[in-house]
Amino acid sequence: MSLLMHRRFSILGLACFMLLIGPLHAGLSGFMPVGSGMALAQDTASEIDYDAWEKRADAADEVIEADNANIEELDQLRAEIVAWRTRFSEAQSGGSNALQTVRDQIAALGPAPAEGEEEPSDIAAQRKALKERLAKLEAPITAANLAYSRADGIIRGIDQLIRDRQTRALLQLEPSPLNPARWPETATAIWSGLTELRAETEENWASAPQRAKLRANAPVIVVLGLLGLLLMLRGRIWTEAAATRVQVGGATAARWLTGFALSLGQVLLPLIGLAALTEAAMLTGLIGRKGDQILGAVPVAGFAFFAALWLGARMFPRNEKVDPPLGVPYERRRSGRLYAGLTGLVLGLWELVRQFAETFDLQAGTRGVLTLGLVIAGGVLLMRFARILRRPPEDTETEDTDETTAGYQSRVTVLIRRVLVVIAALGIVAAMIGYARVSEAMIFPALLSLQVFAFLAILQRMLFETYVLLTGNRESGRDGLVPVLSAAMLFILSLPVFGLIWGARWTDLTEIWTRFTEGFTIGNSRISPSDFLTFAVVFAVGYGLTRGLQSTLKTTVLPKTKLDVGGRNAMVAGVGYLGIFLAAVIAITSAGIDLSSLAIVAGALSVGIGFGLQTMVSNFVSGIILLAERPISEGDWIEVGGQQGIVRDISVRATRIETFDRTDVIVPNADLVSGTVTNYTRGNTVGRVIAPVGVAYGTDTRRVETILKELAGVHPMVLANPEPQVLFVGFGADSLDFEVRCILRDVTWKLAVLSELNHAIAARFAEEEIEIPFAQRDVWLRNPDALQPSQPQAPTTNTTATDTVPPSAASSTAPEETAPSGTINPLLRGEADTDDSATDAPDDGDDI
Repeated sequence: MSLLMHRRFSILGLACFMLLIGPLHAGLSGFMPVGSGMALAQDTASEIDYDAWEKRADAADEVIEADNANIEELDQLRAEIVAWRTRFSEAQSGGSNALQTVRDQIAALGPAPAEGEEEPSDIAAQRKALKERLAKLEAPITAANLAYSRADGIIRGIDQLIRDRQTRALLQLEPSPLNPARWPETATAIWSGLTELRAETEENWASAPQRAKLRANAPVIVVLGLLGLLLMLRGRIWTEAAATRVQVGGATAARWLTGFALSLGQVLLPLIGLAALTEAAMLTGLIGRKGDQILGAVPVAGFAFFAALWLGARMFPRNEKVDPPLGVPYERRRSGRLYAGLTGLVLGLWELVRQFAETFDLQAGTRGVLTLGLVIAGGVLLMRFARILRRPPEDTETEDTDETTAGYQSRVTVLIRRVLVVIAALGIVAAMIGYARVSEAMIFPALLSLQVFAFLAILQRMLFETYVLLTGNRESGRDGLVPVLSAAMLFILSLPVFGLIWGARWTDLTEIWTRFTEGFTIGNSRISPSDFLTFAVVFAVGYGLTRGLQSTLKTTVLPKTKLDVGGRNAMVAGVGYLGIFLAAVIAITSAGIDLSSLAIVAGALSVGIGFGLQTMVSNFVSGIILLAERPISEGDWIEVGGQQGIVRDISVRATRIETFDRTDVIVPNADLVSGTVTNYTRGNTVGRVIAPVGVAYGTDTRRVETILKELAGVHPMVLANPEPQVLFVGFGADSLDFEVRCILRDVTWKLAVLSELNHAIAARFAEEEIEIPFAQRDVWLRNPDALQPSQPQAPTTNTTATDTVPPSAASSTAPEETAPSGTINPLLRGEADTDDSATDAPDDGDDI
């Protein structure tokens, strides 16, 4: 069986169905590191024989230099070298505690004396002994470092050698399969292979022991054959009907998950049936050695076919009421199911053809003719899938516009469509020219990738339905954090599968994983994934303890103290910042990161802070000052930078103020510390309100004062001590101006009290027949006859349009000179009303 196809289908089966990898285990196990080298990796506690290693390394260098070993031998050699490298890696970290102890002891002795100076003999003796011990401890680590570097170089050399061979084989130009001269040769090769299979069967049938074995196994063969036929013919129908019946019964998460579990039988049952038929054929004893190789590829081909049918049924459901993952219109689903089944058929036949070619060692040109039809069929299927993924017909008119404005998913779909078309066209052309391996490496991996993408979409839907089942909230689940992170994790986990499909070797993936687990070095510290995990766990525990302590202080301890609300909040915030800082430091130390190695980074950051981050640092320090000094607290009514509002939150960087029109204003803490801030409620809520009032000229001012003082004194929010004041502040242009000044119990009621006082004043003045004037003006036309049409006019007496105004206003606006004679257009006569009132609007028109 083809190792390449076994690897691809095995990985795909492992990702799709963990219960279905039995038939594929033989193929997958061929890629695991095996051989005597594994035993070396397990014996980590034993001493390393560096002489034996040097001999093996020299032999490996000779093999790489000669370049005459096959792929299997190179894989075996690589596995052995990897085992050696594992031992060297473990030896590098051995004795780290003892080394650190000796280094600490040397540091405790103090710096070594300078040249020409001497130190006490006992200290010198201790220093010498410690240095000798340090050199003895460092010697094995140094040897392990050197051996590790050589092993790593040999592994890279083997990988490069294998990649070069694969590249040369991939780019090999074969005779064009379109040449009719190759067709009779291909037909002869096929007939020769079939004849050889028939000869093996006839030879086994002629053997008496084989016939006896057939008779002994006949009952088992019959049972397995009938069971296999039943499961293959009816298994899919049973499970598909059960799954559809469950899902159509209701659009709930439980029903969808139940239907999904039942639908897995569409692959599992037919594959079990195929395995039963294959086993029955094996038990007959009539299949020869090469027949066994061909028959061994049947389960892999069957899995490709049945998995494709299942994916097609899930991605393009038959029932219109079932929502498909990609939202494909119902009229296209039938075509989607058909193309999915044909994809599985093409992939299955490809595996059988490849296995046939490898079993009978067909020539490259003959194999190209055999696979040409499958390559063309695969390319056509890719184009048909690209057509299915296009937008519905009603959206084709605006396709170009939609591609630039569509969402992320739509853009990805468009990209996939274009890639499929390009791969299909290039693959078919390459196959016709004679690059058969290039075409196979493009068409069939693309088909497998489509299947993986479809399976990922189904898995994502399964995770979403599971989340909905656990939370009971379908709406929030669509954009919830857990489903989104799960989808991202699925894609990351699928990357190795895509790598294997597109030609990566298993050893390439293991090498990447080895590099990842080794981590990277910062200064004298090596950071590995386990260190990241330790850091995350310790920091999460410290963060949780900090939040718990904050909650306890805020709800249990601090309310029983005499601190005000602002002081409590400041203490809780300070505990939070200190706890998070300590949690980070402890987590870094627990992960084994040497903070002293970050000194250079810290120095560079200090330069950046001095320039680009100075504003942020200024706000941070200002936030600490606000929390410590507490000039403002949460709930205070303040005014800063022309903005008034209630302080809702004080963080390290900025303070959030909620204005009286219910909008949030974010004020940097530096502005609160360095700027002018008015705090209306700091210490207490007592404040003053001023109500301006204007009355007409001629009104008794003492009477007005008495009325205003009486009205202010009866309001429940106005303090009696100090008592309200009424001031006669001046003679206005239109009125006699007064001010009512009251001290309120709660200044946050300022605007409400001002409104109520104005209502009371207006009602009382109406009762007392005290006039509240409004602004009035006289309009005097100096030359009204110039505004009339040019026609003879009778001489008239100069007139002035004057309305009744107070004496002062009249005297201030009356003209002193004699106006020229003329007439006044009635349309131009009138009074000029202004918006000026006797009482000005309050400065702060906001409502609290």
